[in-house]
This record gives sequence, structure tokens and C-alpha cells, in this order.
Amino acid sequence: MLASVAGLLSAFSLNYLSLVTLRGLVGIGLGSGPVCLSWFLEFIPASNRGMLMVVISTFWTLGTIFEAALAWMVMPRLNWRWLLALSSVPSFAVLLLYGLAPETPKYLCTAGKMADAAHVLEKMAQRNGTNLPSGMLVSDETATPDEEVIIPEHTPLLSSTVNKSGSSSFLMLLSTELIRTTLLLWFLFFGNSFVYYGVILLTSELNSEEARCGSTLLLLEHAQDASLYVNVFITSLAELPGLLLSAVIVDRVGRKISMAIMSILTFIFLLPLLTHQPVTLTTVLLFGARMFANGTFAVACVYAPEVYPTSLRATGAGIASAVGRIGGMVCPLVSVGLVTGCHQTAAIFLLAVVIVLSIVCILLFPFETKGKRID
Repeated sequence: MLASVAGLLSAFSLNYLSLVTLRGLVGIGLGSGPVCLSWFLEFIPASNRGMLMVVISTFWTLGTIFEAALAWMVMPRLNWRWLLALSSVPSFAVLLLYGLAPETPKYLCTAGKMADAAHVLEKMAQRNGTNLPSGMLVSDETATPDEEVIIPEHTPLLSSTVNKSGSSSFLMLLSTELIRTTLLLWFLFFGNSFVYYGVILLTSELNSEEARCGSTLLLLEHAQDASLYVNVFITSLAELPGLLLSAVIVDRVGRKISMAIMSILTFIFLLPLLTHQPVTLTTVLLFGARMFANGTFAVACVYAPEVYPTSLRATGAGIASAVGRIGGMVCPLVSVGLVTGCHQTAAIFLLAVVIVLSIVCILLFPFETKGKRID
């Protein structure tokens, strides 16, 4: 509701301050994204969970492409008010769909609403043309499963003792059993957002202009030029191959290896930019870097909610995402600032160092979540 209403009202902003305030409220409303991913995660089976989560993430990229296409059509003919008003329409459509979305059985069990959880499971079984197993639904704290039935590949990642403390969710993220994973996730999201937005902000304009300092790297400055929206549209398409590759390998090789592969490929594509390259080659390299950086981010968004128990899942993934946003905020001040100051090599070197540190974090994660229960 916050994102939808503030998004529409921003089209009627009276001055710059009201516009910035309303767009800030839109950003707060978009903070529900990690909650949506956690909600979806709790409905899908472990066997193809990674692939389906990446598929869901693809719709973020499709939204980016749609918005660039909308700006391409609207801005040269109308103005920014029309763009903001039309951009708020999908958010209002989402509000109507929330009424059809069931609560997850895992959350309902955690909240002690066993009857409601059983009702959702019955509807799921009915729509899938099957029957629920016989027996009674019980919470993890009262269940006594037969150890011979649970094969090692499907054991829970964490013991249920993580859920039994009366401490706040945030403090639980820093508990002995979770602090290593939490801190590594925070740095991974910070580093990945730093690199991802760095690549976007440093993307070459797809024309023959020469940038300041003789560099082929350009900031997108010509807001009134229709080619800006064409370039954003084209460069947004770079994310689709990266997401496709992520969807193919994430359930085959696992989350950690998938993130490491994507990060290494991002590093490889950025490395030649330590020296000035021709405009076409620069565009290709940044296109590839964005493709794999987004692939890393997509798998990280799968991994983050998987490693936390149900009672902490949305909180843990949400805070990691928030730390990532800080990386996106710092990036323009640091790496882009270096480029505008004619220090392209230093900017690319900084991005490369952040990628290397992110790879180290990935290798240090204590859990591989491929095929594991997320209880």
C-alpha cells in the first residue's frame, strides 16, 4: 500500500522536496521484496527450489526492462509525471493479488496455528490432485520423527534450538550458531550490490560520444536524450542470460559453487577495464560483468532465506538485503567518483578487490543448502 499510494502521489509532487520524500516512501514500501522471496521459498520442494527461486527473481529484471521501455515511450512524448503515474499501476494490481495468497504452513506452524496450516496444506494437495499423508500435523518441538526415515541429504540445516530463545530476531541472527553465516551474508550482499550498481553506473553509453578524460566509460548524463532509455533497455537485457545460467546450475552444482562461478566470471569481465579499451569492447565487457553480477545476486537471494529457520527467515534475508542497499548507496560516492575524477583504473581495481573478498566469503559459508530441508 505504501509503495502504491506514494508512487502515484509522487506524480503530483509540488516541488523537489515532496518528490524526493514520496520516492523515499516508495523505497520503504519496496522493502517487502525479501519477505516475498521468503514466502515463496516456503511453498516449493527442495529438489528444484533454487531454479524456481531464480525464475521468480527473473521477474525483477523483466520489471526493469518494462520500466525502461515505458520510459522510452513516455518521456520523449509526455513528461516524468506521466511516467511515475503509469509506473504505479502494477503496484496497485499486486494489492489485489495479495488477497488470493495463502499464508505459508511453515509460518503458521511456527505461530502455533496448526489448524490453519493443515487447511492450507489440504488446499495445496487438492489443487495438485493428490492427498495428504495420513497422520496429524504437529510442530517441530513436539514431533519425534523416525530417524531411519530421514536420509542424511534431507536433514535440517540447523537444530530447532535456534528458535527457542526469547531474544529478538535480530539478536538471534548473531547467536553462536548463526553469527558466522550472518556476517558473511552481510558482506556478500554489500559487496555484490557495490559491484552490481558500480557496473550499471559505469556502463558505457551506446553511442560514439567520447567521455571526459579520454575514457570510454560514461555516466548516463543526458536525461532528456531518448537514447538514454534505449541504452537502459538494452543493458537491462544483459541480466537475462545471467539469470538463465543461474537457474540451470543452481540445483546442479549447489548455491556456493554457483555464486563462486558467477563472481569469478564477473571478475574476468572487469579485469581488462583496468586499462582503457575501445568503446565497443568496453560495452561488451560491462554487459558481461552485469550479466554475471546479477546472476550472483540472484543465487544469493536464494541462499539467504534458505540458511535461516522459519522464525528468522524473512528477518535474516531482509537485513542482508538492507546491508546490500548500503553497498549500492556507497558505490556512487566511491567507485563512480573515481571515474569522474579521471581514475578509471582505481575504480575498476576497487570493484575487483570487492569481488575477490566476496568470493572468499562464499567459500567460507558453513552450509550448502542444495537439496536440504529449510526447517
